[in-house]
Amino acid sequence: MVAFRSETIRNICIFMTKPTITGIRRSSIFSPNHIGNDAAIFNCVAGYIKEQGYPVAIYDEQELLSLSENPRCVFTMMREPEAIKRVQQWEREGCRCINPASGIENCGRESMTRLLLAQNIPYPDSVIVHTNEQVKPLLEQRGFTSCWIKRSDYHALHREDVTYARNPEEVQYLLSEYALRGIDKVVINAHLEGDLIKFYGVEGSLFFYWFYPYEKRHSKFGWEKINGKAKEIPFEYDTLRTICHRSAEALNLIIYGGDCIVSPDGTIHIIDFNDWPSFAPCREDAIPYIGETIINELRIKN
Repeated sequence: MVAFRSETIRNICIFMTKPTITGIRRSSIFSPNHIGNDAAIFNCVAGYIKEQGYPVAIYDEQELLSLSENPRCVFTMMREPEAIKRVQQWEREGCRCINPASGIENCGRESMTRLLLAQNIPYPDSVIVHTNEQVKPLLEQRGFTSCWIKRSDYHALHREDVTYARNPEEVQYLLSEYALRGIDKVVINAHLEGDLIKFYGVEGSLFFYWFYPYEKRHSKFGWEKINGKAKEIPFEYDTLRTICHRSAEALNLIIYGGDCIVSPDGTIHIIDFNDWPSFAPCREDAIPYIGETIINELRIKN
């Protein structure tokens, strides 16, 4: 009984001397077909941080809008625009956030496209247009044939937010559907032939993982079927990791994931980049790297 009480008192003292780390869950609307996976990585990382002796306060995206005191350190999977603005205010007042609110905001399709191209990151030829424009002449001038249409503001919330078009005529038709759904602008990426690869990384750590999603049947909306089964085209692993690192820096992200295409000649192009994805195929391996990165950032801040 004495030993039990001593251990309990020791744990209480640890929690009293270490600052609280605030965690913000991702709203389910921003986890289409991955609600369970997104919740799992968030909860496991929160549990890891607690195991290291740090008290953790968890909030939903809407709950943080009513907080009366600004947290000192935040780890978050949020994507709600109002939540992002609130955390940006906290950051201006000294809060440390992982991922930074600006990085989360930068993952909107339009911002991501502009930033990656500005940094000469290998990325598909792209145009950003309003959905009420006549784009067929522009696409033909740029040499677009098959391509991808993506809403410009958010990640895909519904399957129809990213669509594959076989030619400029089909693009023009699909733009009218986007307009009817109240989507004003889209990014149009030229389709790239080759192997589709999905990757996950944690900046400042040794963690990096990639795989062929078609082989593992890892899918959100089934888009990987367009490129089909991977031919396992040879490519340079170090090149892939370097491109992903450069992309994370350009977007101001620490915890990230995304997709790329390995072309038949072995060249690599980023086609999507996300703030804190599910890490579902490598969750157990990723948890300590994510958790330690968050804790180390807090130590730097303090």
